[in-house]
Amino acid sequence: MILTQDLAGISDPSFSPMPAIESLHLPLSPFAADPWNVIAAALREWAGRRGVLLRDSMLLLPFAQLLAPARRAFASAGGWMPRIETTHTLARSLGPPVPTAPHEISFDPVLDRLRATQMLLAQSSGPGWQRRDPAGFRRAVDAIVETALALARAAAAQPPAQRDAFWRHARDVLVPLPGPGSTERWLARIALEWAAAMAVPATDGLYLLRPGAWIALQAGGPDPLMRQLLEHAAAADGVCAMIELDVDPAAPFAGLDAGLQPPALACCDGFEAEAQAAAAQVLAHVREGCTPVALIAQDRELVRRIRALLERSNVVLLDETGWKLSTTRAAARVRRMLDAAAHDATTDALIDWLKTAPQLSHSVDALEAACRRHQITHVAGLEGAALDAGAAKALGHAQSVLARLHGPQRMVPADWLTRLEAALRAASALESLQADAAGRQVLRAMWFDAPLPDALHAAHATAMSLADFSTWLADLFEQRSFIPEVSREAAPEVVVTPLARAMLRPFAALVMPGADERHLGAPPPTMALLSDAEARSVGLPDGQARRHAELFAFAHILRVPKSTFLRRRLDDGQPLATSPLVERLGQALARHGARYADWTDPRRAIDVLLTPVRRSAPGAAALLPSRLSASGCEALRACPYRFFATQLLRLREDDELDGEIEKREYGLWLHDVLRTFHAGRAQPGTSADEIARLFELGEASRLRHGLDAAEFLPFWSSFTSFAPRYIDWLHRRDADGARWRAGETEIEIHPPQLEGMALYGVIDRIDAVTIAGRPGLELIDYKTGSVQGLKDKVRESLEDTQLAFYAALVDAGDATPLRATYLALDATRGLESIAHPNVAASAGLLVEGLAHDLRRLRGGAALPALGEGVTCTYCSARGICRRDHWSADTVPPFVAPE
Repeated sequence: MILTQDLAGISDPSFSPMPAIESLHLPLSPFAADPWNVIAAALREWAGRRGVLLRDSMLLLPFAQLLAPARRAFASAGGWMPRIETTHTLARSLGPPVPTAPHEISFDPVLDRLRATQMLLAQSSGPGWQRRDPAGFRRAVDAIVETALALARAAAAQPPAQRDAFWRHARDVLVPLPGPGSTERWLARIALEWAAAMAVPATDGLYLLRPGAWIALQAGGPDPLMRQLLEHAAAADGVCAMIELDVDPAAPFAGLDAGLQPPALACCDGFEAEAQAAAAQVLAHVREGCTPVALIAQDRELVRRIRALLERSNVVLLDETGWKLSTTRAAARVRRMLDAAAHDATTDALIDWLKTAPQLSHSVDALEAACRRHQITHVAGLEGAALDAGAAKALGHAQSVLARLHGPQRMVPADWLTRLEAALRAASALESLQADAAGRQVLRAMWFDAPLPDALHAAHATAMSLADFSTWLADLFEQRSFIPEVSREAAPEVVVTPLARAMLRPFAALVMPGADERHLGAPPPTMALLSDAEARSVGLPDGQARRHAELFAFAHILRVPKSTFLRRRLDDGQPLATSPLVERLGQALARHGARYADWTDPRRAIDVLLTPVRRSAPGAAALLPSRLSASGCEALRACPYRFFATQLLRLREDDELDGEIEKREYGLWLHDVLRTFHAGRAQPGTSADEIARLFELGEASRLRHGLDAAEFLPFWSSFTSFAPRYIDWLHRRDADGARWRAGETEIEIHPPQLEGMALYGVIDRIDAVTIAGRPGLELIDYKTGSVQGLKDKVRESLEDTQLAFYAALVDAGDATPLRATYLALDATRGLESIAHPNVAASAGLLVEGLAHDLRRLRGGAALPALGEGVTCTYCSARGICRRDHWSADTVPPFVAPE
């Protein structure tokens, strides 16, 4: 007979308890606020009736967080109390754990993943699989670890005498099969045999104990180990009792009329609104003295944001869940050092690491400036580079530290960790990591304060390259959780805990954000290698068992006197519905004539005095440059404030030093190839010869510019199709009498209208052509952009600045007619020329207009931000002109002096 409460059914109908296990009927509503005093009183009454001495009895609880409230309840009643433990705390009290051998499961996900990798590589197909499909190989390793750990835990719950039978049955279920699914079954058998070789579980010692009575409290679903312990003791005529506090999964809210206080349900607009509302609700409970408050961590990303909001109010907070250690700055510092030590490290990676190293960051600005000035994208390129004293000093310090990570190409993890510790010590990083809470946990995760496990040493571990070690260390940080440290001097006001650890705890209030269809009541994930039927057959929890466990935990938290569920309507723009469990509870409330409580938003409104943001309109006559380029002229015409920022203040966006080849670099390379090609082209040749020469010059230019062949491959592929089209276009021009005259020509002029300001620029190409029967010049600007965009650019000739500016630079006069065109190099059906109509006239108007604008600027005219058209879309000065924050209805007109 199973021990049950009056209003709750048995959570697992398939379980047939042994008759010798007694049940204790408690006068306890499923939704009573504090069950522990009732449980303690009922156990004392049962012990007196049975003649059982509680001091000789063992009370087993489902998880450790229940130990304190249970012990307090028995202590407050006076008299003898049972020994209150969980199966794991009780097993640990019997003696220290037996060290696991390197080939055995350690239940450490990092070490077990390393061992699974070794086992899979030991298979005949393993090395080839890893080379052919690295991502699939890693997923297979993860699946083996997941399955092996689940089987090992299920086996550990078996009495020692029945464990061999468990493994025989598992082998019968997971017999190898041919055809579809054979790979999954093969991996499952590897996991099975690995799990079967595990060490003797520490919990086996529990079967040797002979307390006066075994009493188990079951909540949140059946605990196989507790069940087996009671059955084993009952078979030996021991006194056993079980308290089942879970609801009936078929009618989980049957006791709603017995004291349930309906929770409040809040629906928020989005992520940030939900985080703010949840934080405000928690703070409202704290101000009212309803502490501790349970903050349920259903959506970890959301709860982390809520925690950040709560920390601003200095609440005493205990976080039982934490977050991934890989997301901490301390872990990032270690990873950046390894990135900087790679043989192909970029200067970007080196500088990123130096900025995190306090003892090495003093000269990093000088090194960064030198890398940008000389466009050095890889650390190898710094060798022999002309660096100033500050940059050379930073580089020397960095090299002396990183040298400790250089050695044999492949080493076992233990040797890599030893070298990493030496490098961190040389960079004086160990001290700063020790001074940081996350840093201390990072050091512990790398076993810097304890002996390294045997699985990491040479006799058992696989040798790794530095890149492999860096990936392995990243996985190590990903598998570890950072648990924030909390002061034990004050009782926590807020406890962040998962749903499964919130039940039966004495919380005064509860706030559950993430009560939506994705985070609460969603279909549980299935095991990678086992179907639900296979999992159920070998004694593992299937999908239904996991759904029931979540349902039981949800029902238990309804005991908390004040509860609030929150969800959001949209998540990344996608509609988000209410959780099925919340909907089910709402329907049960309606059947009892109740509903969710009204939620009052506890956020306080703050009156803010509006301060309109007006357009920037500086005046800077004294900063006008002595010469102006085509881009500067374009900036002045497009938006005066852009001209102010980029030409007068000389503000520039720093280029990335990631070494990735971009289209801009391809354009510079292509300009160089075409200039070299035409400079050495005395006479036209055959198409085949000239195409071959373009390829030859292209490869030489790539090598000269230090462009990596693999990274350049997409652009080379484009050039392969471009070269025949270009030669075809060039031969047609040859037939028309056009001749290349100059390329990449830098010109500077001093128009008298500009009163001393010079115009300068570099013209891609100047050809000698015949215009209207007269010898003339054609100015050509190579473009790798959209053909339609170029056509739109010249449709209104006075809006096209670049070709008109180049025509003004040439200033050939009326005796030599001019023509100016954009040459679209990316046209797929052949190169296309887009001419600027009557460019000489446009050039004259451009210079006159520029002279007029400069006179006004010298006279003190403002340089307002226009904020109009497509000019703002890609403007580098948009952030400093505050375009996105203007108050359009309060912007006064600008009046500039003539």
